[in-house]
Amino acid sequence: MCVKEVVVQNQVGLHARPATFFIQKANEFKSSIWVEKEERRVNAKSLLGVLSLGIVGGTKIDIIADGSDEQEAVDSLVALVESGFAE
Repeated sequence: MCVKEVVVQNQVGLHARPATFFIQKANEFKSSIWVEKEERRVNAKSLLGVLSLGIVGGTKIDIIADGSDEQEAVDSLVALVESGFAE
């Protein structure tokens, strides 16, 4: 299992558009992937789950992956979040 904490960089956080990019990236990997915010964990491949966390800019989240490509999945999703989703 691989876990990494990241701070959401873009001002509006993970609203519909960046959340869609995040989920599309998560679905490229075979591993099970979760996003955790303040003890709430949701499936990172679920748009409704990610949106339900209400993640705004400046929020710390954990990206967690478990599977054959877990390290690559976490690194890729952290890089996407740190890029600010090109907004």
